[in-house]
Amino acid sequence: MARWWRWIGLFLVGWCLALMTACTPTVEITLVSNSVSKAAYQQIADQFAEEWHRQHPSQQVSFNQSYGSSGAQTRAVIDGLEADVVALALQPDVDKIQKAGLIDKGWAAEFPNQSIVAKSVAAIVTQPGNPKQIKSWADLAQPDLKIVTTNPKSSGAARWTFLAIWGGLPQASETEIQKIYQNATVLAKDAREASDVFFKQGQGDVLITYENEAILIGQKGEPVTYISPPSNISIDFPIALVDRNVDKHQNRRVVEAFIKYLFTAPAQAEFAKVGFRPVLPKVYSQFAKQYQQVSTLFAVDQLGGWQAAQQKFFAKDAMFDRIEANLKK
Repeated sequence: MARWWRWIGLFLVGWCLALMTACTPTVEITLVSNSVSKAAYQQIADQFAEEWHRQHPSQQVSFNQSYGSSGAQTRAVIDGLEADVVALALQPDVDKIQKAGLIDKGWAAEFPNQSIVAKSVAAIVTQPGNPKQIKSWADLAQPDLKIVTTNPKSSGAARWTFLAIWGGLPQASETEIQKIYQNATVLAKDAREASDVFFKQGQGDVLITYENEAILIGQKGEPVTYISPPSNISIDFPIALVDRNVDKHQNRRVVEAFIKYLFTAPAQAEFAKVGFRPVLPKVYSQFAKQYQQVSTLFAVDQLGGWQAAQQKFFAKDAMFDRIEANLKK
């Protein structure tokens, strides 16, 4: 009889615990991000959910996650994808969502480091041994070179790398840039697709991409030879809370806590583990050996800022449109 009562007691305890878990309120966060950040955010989201539940036992957090090219993700959010958080490749993409009325003005000042959560630089991945002897941006203009890269019309990576080339050339001009893009045999929609074309399909002599993408692919066992040219751009990845959706979902407290968590040492370490350059100096120092040294690091502000860059390079009939039109002739 005692055994029966013990069994019934254990059953009731288990049933009560299961009932309590089932009844624990769950807060959902929808995170919309660019394609190359997936490996980092999946880990960070799990860590935050565990940390939040540890601190708030009566509440759980779950994440809905969406990844794709920064431009496509921006359009999706504007068109109705109810993101609570956007982690995109470009400040102008966040600004577009703000101008659509979904994000409050002054979003960059809401979180640490002007809401720049991770960094990178541009990289040139070569075939093993670097048979074309690529050492700088200017070397990409050599004859008979086949380049795999991304399209500035859809990809944040493409705009960053375009600016890296422009700012890194000794004598930057539309003519010199066109010589490089004449060698582009593939203009992929985003950085991940470009990587697949180069590594999985075996196309191209070089791949122009983010440094973090080159590091991550190497970590997965793919033989990777790359250089981060010594004159390079600081690639800054912004994060923003989507005010209209957060107010609708009534989850601001948890969303704000999640974004703030991204700037903590554990989260920054997850960015570093997959190749991003963390914004916390103490975390950067722990991973410094995995990054190539850049002697001249410039910012987009030194090129006039994003508004000027957009008008000069990426707007309708601006420099890239003219280059693309000449390539089709």
